[in-house]
Amino acid sequence: MIKDKVQESLDKVRPMLQQDGGDVELVGVDEDTGIVKVTLTGACHGCPMSQITLKSGIERFLQSEIPEVTSVVEA
Repeated sequence: MIKDKVQESLDKVRPMLQQDGGDVELVGVDEDTGIVKVTLTGACHGCPMSQITLKSGIERFLQSEIPEVTSVVEA
């Protein structure tokens, strides 16, 4: 159930990443801990700023949309 909400929220973030040649893919959600696993792809993969994008961008946005999300990590 949370996974569907996470996917919908990632779809809102995706256009911003795609503007810079990147993207994000949902790998999975641990509903017990609230940890979301994603993979950054395209220009985001291996970018020195990817951890900032992941934590300050994607994680913060998901937490504001879905209170059950405790953390976003790269898989």
